[in-house]
Amino acid sequence: MQKLVSMLKLATCIAVGCVAAGAAGAQTVLKASHQFPGGKGDIRDEMVQLIAREVAAADVGLEIQVFPGASLYKPNDQWNAITRGLLDLTSFPLDYASGRHPEFSATLMPGLVGNFDRAMRLNDSDFMKDIKQIIEDAGAIVISDAWLSGAFASKKNCITSPDTVKGQVIRAAGPAFEEMLAAAGASITSMPSSEIYTGMQTNVLDATNTSSASFVSYRLFEQVKCLTAPGDNALWFMYEPVLMSKSVFEKLTPEQQQAILDAGEKAEAFFNEEIRNGDTMMVETYENAGVEVVEMSKADYDAWLEVAKGSAYKNFAEKVPGGDKLIEKALAVE
Repeated sequence: MQKLVSMLKLATCIAVGCVAAGAAGAQTVLKASHQFPGGKGDIRDEMVQLIAREVAAADVGLEIQVFPGASLYKPNDQWNAITRGLLDLTSFPLDYASGRHPEFSATLMPGLVGNFDRAMRLNDSDFMKDIKQIIEDAGAIVISDAWLSGAFASKKNCITSPDTVKGQVIRAAGPAFEEMLAAAGASITSMPSSEIYTGMQTNVLDATNTSSASFVSYRLFEQVKCLTAPGDNALWFMYEPVLMSKSVFEKLTPEQQQAILDAGEKAEAFFNEEIRNGDTMMVETYENAGVEVVEMSKADYDAWLEVAKGSAYKNFAEKVPGGDKLIEKALAVE
């Protein structure tokens, strides 16, 4: 009898919309993971935290929990997790997934970007349309674009012209830079940026290149002798977007989807305004720590570009299906 009464109550509730009201008031919790330090001024963490705050303020029954510092997923595990719907959001250096999608190496190709203004123009180019289509076909979507400039640093000597890396064990963020550095006579050790400090501390690494943001947030100034800042001749630019699982996004209500997209737009605007200060902050931080800071000359930059064209560019065009066309599309952006 009690069971029958319960069933009748449920039927009545459905008839008057009680279940719908309950569902509308329910809170959907999403998890965001990234490898970068939290609470220390890393702009990539700040982007994700901003998205979480904006989504909460939208009051659409959606909450984003942020797990920084590789506390939920290791750096190289995030691509698989986000594309399979095991992880909801991430700030991700796209070239980390170039082993699965070699086209992504174009987003960390030496000398291809050059400056922040050109990076923003690339975002709306045919080049990036192709990259984003590969991302979407794999199971993720871009919520916020982000290009970070980067630097070189060494425990031994200042890295300027190609001959200055000879004999050094260096970490590069992706295959294209590894190929260029190896062609210049360096030995390569691969690792995510979160492991560079330990690599240098244990003498596994002599030198590294990574983003300006990582040079600061990972406190690499405690390990290096000389920093080569991007300056006017920035050889290193990397695409590190905020990504969301496509399958997770599609399960959200239209209001929740719009809240995510609006938050992603605000995070990108924040990034574009703040990132230009990142190089200045890095230089000041390293100078204050007593590290020598230099820049590449135009002649140094051009020499590196020649090495890259004979190694990274050549290999990408020959080995990656459609690689030559992809690079052409990027170079066509003025």
